[in-house]
Amino acid sequence: MKLRTPFLLSLFLHPGCLAICAQPSGTAQIEWNLRKLNTVGNVLMIAAHPDDENTAVLAYFAEGRNLRTAYLSLTRGEGGQNLIGAEQGDYLGLLRTQELLAARRIDGAEQFFTRAIDFGYSKTAEETLAKWGRDKVLSDVVWIIRRYRPDVIILRFSGTPRDGHGQHQSSAILGKEAFFAAADPKRFPEQFQYGVQPWQARRLLFNMFSFNRRQEEENAKVPTKLEVDAGKFNPFLGLSYGEIAALSRSEHRSQGMGTAARRGSLPNFFTVIAGEPASKDLMDGIDTTWNRLPGGAQVGPILEEAIRTFQPAHPEKTVPLLLKARPLIAAIHDPHATRKLRDLDETIALCAGLWVDASAGNYETTPGSTARINLNLVSRLPIPVSFLGAELTGMPDSPKITSAAIPLTYNQPLEQRLTWQVPSDAPYTEPYWLAKPKSGALYTVTDQRLIGRPENAPVLTADVHFTINGAEITVKRPVMHRYSDHVRGELTRPFLIVPPVVIDLSEDSYLFPNPSPRTVQVSVKANEPKASGSVRLEAPPGWTITPASLPFSLQEKDQQTMLTFTIKPHSENSKATLRAIAEFQGRQISQSERDINYSHIPPQSNFPPATARLVRADIKVLAKNIGYIMGAGDEVPDALRQIGLNVTLLSDDDLASADLSRYDAIVAGVRVFNTRPAIRANFQRLLDYTRNGGTFIVQYNVLDDFRGRSETTAHIGPYPIQLSHDRVTVEEAPVLFANPNDPLLQSPNKITEKDFDGWVQERGLYFASKFDTQYHSLFSSHDPGEDWLPGGMIYTKYGKGIYMYTGYSWFRQLPAGVPGAFRIFANLLSAGK
Repeated sequence: MKLRTPFLLSLFLHPGCLAICAQPSGTAQIEWNLRKLNTVGNVLMIAAHPDDENTAVLAYFAEGRNLRTAYLSLTRGEGGQNLIGAEQGDYLGLLRTQELLAARRIDGAEQFFTRAIDFGYSKTAEETLAKWGRDKVLSDVVWIIRRYRPDVIILRFSGTPRDGHGQHQSSAILGKEAFFAAADPKRFPEQFQYGVQPWQARRLLFNMFSFNRRQEEENAKVPTKLEVDAGKFNPFLGLSYGEIAALSRSEHRSQGMGTAARRGSLPNFFTVIAGEPASKDLMDGIDTTWNRLPGGAQVGPILEEAIRTFQPAHPEKTVPLLLKARPLIAAIHDPHATRKLRDLDETIALCAGLWVDASAGNYETTPGSTARINLNLVSRLPIPVSFLGAELTGMPDSPKITSAAIPLTYNQPLEQRLTWQVPSDAPYTEPYWLAKPKSGALYTVTDQRLIGRPENAPVLTADVHFTINGAEITVKRPVMHRYSDHVRGELTRPFLIVPPVVIDLSEDSYLFPNPSPRTVQVSVKANEPKASGSVRLEAPPGWTITPASLPFSLQEKDQQTMLTFTIKPHSENSKATLRAIAEFQGRQISQSERDINYSHIPPQSNFPPATARLVRADIKVLAKNIGYIMGAGDEVPDALRQIGLNVTLLSDDDLASADLSRYDAIVAGVRVFNTRPAIRANFQRLLDYTRNGGTFIVQYNVLDDFRGRSETTAHIGPYPIQLSHDRVTVEEAPVLFANPNDPLLQSPNKITEKDFDGWVQERGLYFASKFDTQYHSLFSSHDPGEDWLPGGMIYTKYGKGIYMYTGYSWFRQLPAGVPGAFRIFANLLSAGK
């Protein structure tokens, strides 16, 4: 029974890098597979974001009840913050998608998404549904229900203002509507051409809130409810579902969701919202045996015997029973049986000790090139296995191997090589939802069959055919690149089709604070050898670029070079788009490359257009030298350099011992008090710097003792500041100056309401709700129907210097090239001058 634990621990140690030990193996995994094979039923949970899911409940149903279990997150979490890096927007969504998949590899559930984009915090469901397009996201939820066919649907939220976030409310509103719409053949009938049918789940439930003791006490008073103890210990796994949940939830590292395991009882309560009533269990009245499928009555007893007679020391002895069940399952025409047949073949391969691997010689290839794929097969138990052949699927004209049966010699590798001529028009490998421009707060996905998928299918999949004891099975393996890391050992990464060359502009936005020209560097990288051509930049009339083009010649793969252009800005304040284009072998290539690399997820790549924003705006700044204390990670320092500032990233040693007086201003990055203990240890030095004439600006923070509370007193300034969850989510929200003649609004830039035009996503977050009378509010803002919030930008004279706390989202506005945000922040930095 303990044999499964090492497998789980191996997953926990190497979940994201897809280390060799992450592939299921071992007799404990076989026994778990057998139990899953003999259980027929689906559970679907619906909520709004990554980290909204109840991982304990998912683990309970997936690992404990052996049901196929899935989580539908309406969004990929693009609007959240990032505690571990600088990714925002689309790339934060890509990172959080992979964190969810890493979590699912631990708790045993599957993952789905809609096309909806997390556009930032929303205070009402009405705003959310209007921005998304209610029917479009509803269509996605209906599609996923029809395709997945859950027996029960669990809503994580109630669909009322009690949920807080408007996107939370919307997830439940849409979930309730989709429960009925999925069964109605008149709703979204265009979906039926893709093989789905109307589907009525048996019941819809709400997973009642249990985030604190008060809510648990309220739940206990509800008379008609169902209870699941998600803290039960599973001796087969060697862990409780609560422990699995903590490990799963801790994969949300970008959100700082690392959590300690909760051991002991973990009651979860559910109420039936629609569908058939239930009195004892969420699955009341639902047959989860093979008897529910036409022709399935004979399958269950065979699998039960396989479970009963399974010998951990001799798993190969179970193969005859599984082969006996195979033709019975293959004859059943039902989506359940189709999936179970694939799972059965994988279980047979495990029982036979089969190692099947399809590996590309390199992790990337280019259109028109040749890729070599190696099949590595090993039969590691004494059972007759023969290799029948293989084909690569996923791309047109993929190669295959056909031959007479080749017996596999016990524990001796058999290698087969395939050569693939990559089509010259093969599309580049990038997340399917990022392939086309977005439509408002919705991704553009034109292929209905892709909607719901968490990520792209592999570029190539190897379908490998065997005979075992005279019966044929097929084992599928994604083609990956397998390599050895000197520190972490054997790893894999996805196989990609990439542009032959990629060109990267050094910035996402180029700001011209005056009429002077500036240089722009363009990186050119070769993804294949002997890449030669030229690069040019394009901009609208009024912007002058010299030279017209520059040549490049790169002899080796992965070699890169930097090209330097000069851009003279438009004579008037304006915005434009800059585009980089490479002329290569008669083609025009305008793709850049964006990579995301963290140890807890597989490497991710995207090839967006090589474009940047051009912004001409008059911006004056009196400060010159800036010290920046990087927190969770942002792109503010690079943005500040664009207005001519010398920005130094301050290390922990700098905070402890460097001469801080050399800086005109010191800026604390977002969430710096969460991520840099050194700032607390040296906070008095920063206050002394301020008292002696420095300018100290602290951006928003979420203090550790803030979680679960509406506000807390923060020791982040010279006088008391009480932080809260107050925020202004509407980026066009009005702004009111407390004192229009305040020097910070007058010099070096005259600030007006127009400087708040063109902001992105929000005004700000985590404003101060209360502050000492020695602080002054510079300006206030508010969302529709709410009171003015003065605590988003406060300052005080402290000795000879100035201290400021600001919750306004400079970390979004400055990298986005918002002119007014630069003008305001330049004034803040220049306060001491």
